[in-house]
Amino acid sequence: MAALVSAFIAITLSLLITRIATEALTFTGLSRASAKFQARSAFTGTGFTTAESASVVEHPVRRRIIMWLMLLGNAGVITVMSSLILTFVSSGSLGDGVSRFAILTLGLALIWGLGTNRAFNRVLTRWVRWSLRRWIRLDIHDYASLLHLRDEYQVMEIAVDEDNWIAHKTLQESKLRDEGLVVLGIERDDQSYVGAPNGQTYVCPGDLLILYGRRTALMELDLRREGWAGEQAHHQAIAVQRRLETAQEAQDPYVSKELSRDLSQSTSKS
Repeated sequence: MAALVSAFIAITLSLLITRIATEALTFTGLSRASAKFQARSAFTGTGFTTAESASVVEHPVRRRIIMWLMLLGNAGVITVMSSLILTFVSSGSLGDGVSRFAILTLGLALIWGLGTNRAFNRVLTRWVRWSLRRWIRLDIHDYASLLHLRDEYQVMEIAVDEDNWIAHKTLQESKLRDEGLVVLGIERDDQSYVGAPNGQTYVCPGDLLILYGRRTALMELDLRREGWAGEQAHHQAIAVQRRLETAQEAQDPYVSKELSRDLSQSTSKS
């Protein structure tokens, strides 16, 4: 029975490790679907050769994540296989073996049910993302090279929970553009996709928003909750964005030329 318990623990830890690795890979710029595929591929040692795999190998942070997945995956698979072998080899009789097989089937069904439950996955994903942000800082050089972004500007996915500040609002009501954030697309809970959404697009719990903006603003929005504190954070973010825009306009030579021309034209008219 001890071997069977160790097998359940190893399987559960394996699923948790791949989930953590999936979230970590999404922080480096991979889409969630690609991150999940690459994490499971590396953990199981499947080793598919694709263009996505090449982008993983060429990225230093992704390469480190995949390397750890390979090491942990080999240890996990060996542990599970050895535990299962010990479970059935040590069974004294046919009836004992059948009962252990039934327990194994029931345990795997329970693990599978939890792994495919949307509510459980939403809570687990939220916890994993919070833990990664709290304890690990992952760089996103992939976006900088692929989309030619600079400084702290990036593209990020935000999963919308029931208590998120942005939930149950249209994009026009949220005024994210005033915070310097642009919604590029929305993946609905039913797997449908809304590309380049307009102001009348409604944000629902369970949506996955793809946004462009400053890293600090995106991270703050992801953690912002509904209520008075959320509204205050929204107004503070708008004030910060306005100060940044003023500073950028002062440094932009093209904007400076336009301002000088407008001033000279208004002076000549007067």
